[in-house]
Amino acid sequence: MEDQAFAGFVQQYMRDLSTALENMDVEKLQEIAEILGHARLEGRRVFVIGNGGSALTASHLATDLGKGASFGRRRRFRVTALTESIGIMTALANDVDYSDIFVEQLRNAAEAGDVLICFSGSGNSENVIRAAAHGESIGMVVVAFAGGDGGRLAQMAEHVWYAPTVHMGRIEDAHMVASHILGYYFMELGD
Repeated sequence: MEDQAFAGFVQQYMRDLSTALENMDVEKLQEIAEILGHARLEGRRVFVIGNGGSALTASHLATDLGKGASFGRRRRFRVTALTESIGIMTALANDVDYSDIFVEQLRNAAEAGDVLICFSGSGNSENVIRAAAHGESIGMVVVAFAGGDGGRLAQMAEHVWYAPTVHMGRIEDAHMVASHILGYYFMELGD
């Protein structure tokens, strides 16, 4: 690999990422922050889900809210990353169907008024779609982080934040930045 080719790739990637971040919908992100703030105030549960890199973003957001924005605070987030339950996820995938790994966990724990945050770069992950459909059917507040046109998830979720790009890497980068904005808002400015 030529050093010059790599340097050019990095510069272009960063320019494209910068453009995506500059075009993020701050008002929609504020709406999601308000949803999270109300959930914390009302003692509602927040569940986060995603596949692949999005599973890790979901886990990261749950960590930021559950530890960083809760430890030592009067008000705490009741947040769970359904991506962390390896035993139950693999049991469900093996014995039931991979598409049910999140919806079955929600059936065990979620109630009307709880929040479901879905990360999906394509917006077409069947297990996320099924979980979102279940969430809507029981009265959860469903929030989607998607990219591109948002896929099927964006058509069904009540609140959708789009990463303003179609490149999967930059979609995931933007989702992580949006997650950090939310987490650090509550860590640095929240009660």
